[in-house]
Amino acid sequence: MNDRRTAGRRTRIAHCFRTGGRYTSFSFGGETIRFLTSPQLVRYETVKKCNNGYIEVDAIYGDRKEEGYIDFVPILKNLYIDPESFLKGVKRVEVVHD
Repeated sequence: MNDRRTAGRRTRIAHCFRTGGRYTSFSFGGETIRFLTSPQLVRYETVKKCNNGYIEVDAIYGDRKEEGYIDFVPILKNLYIDPESFLKGVKRVEVVHD
């Protein structure tokens, strides 16, 4: 399907995933940002909540499952990206595993 409704839905979903080393990647609207995470982080399991750039996740740290939090506002500001403009189109965040 290549109609506007399908394309619009795709642009509202952001993807968050663990990459090699200590980095997490966040992709949305054709842009990808990478940032350092805890050296104990093994993988993200699920996104529990997403609210204006603050994301609550279930994650595996070492050998235990815990709640984790990602606050994208300071990350985006450090990259000189306007958080309000970047995040306004994000309606849902999904965890993607390689």
